[in-house]
Amino acid sequence: MGHDQWSRLMRLALDGDQVAYRMLLRALVPHLRGRVRQVLMRAGRGQADVEDIVQETLLAVHLKRATWDRSMPLTPWLNAVTRHKTIDLLRRVGARGEVDLDDAVETLAAPDDGGESQLDVQRMLSALDGRQRQIVEQVSLAGRSAAEVGGQLGMSEGAVRVALHRALRQLARTFKGRADAD
Repeated sequence: MGHDQWSRLMRLALDGDQVAYRMLLRALVPHLRGRVRQVLMRAGRGQADVEDIVQETLLAVHLKRATWDRSMPLTPWLNAVTRHKTIDLLRRVGARGEVDLDDAVETLAAPDDGGESQLDVQRMLSALDGRQRQIVEQVSLAGRSAAEVGGQLGMSEGAVRVALHRALRQLARTFKGRADAD
């Protein structure tokens, strides 16, 4: 599937086509993995964080999809979101490598949507139990490190990462179930 198809699918998804949205998200995963690997390599980091960043990027795409300008190609916006999520992780873990930011021209500033995005986030998070919800809110939304959240919750950093992965998978299943029902 070509990048121009992604823009078409995103337009359909923004118009409420859940099938197009699922197709888009599935098509984006290999691209996201490649982009994340590139940035991590340039930063001198290993590949251990690729899946974490891909999941956080997909969540950001979902939450910020209304910020994409329909008249523009999707790929530059998507690459900017991916780069921001990758850099966020690098900052959280204290990476000091250089990352080329020249092609990150899009921003994630959310327009005032009357609180609809916040309601969407709250609806999604309501599918999680209390601890999972706390972990997703703190790591994915507030940008805290797994080590910080683990210290707050009395969990190891690894346990927080595992819980985050499980919570994000649960959100994906819940979102897919709701989309299938629509």
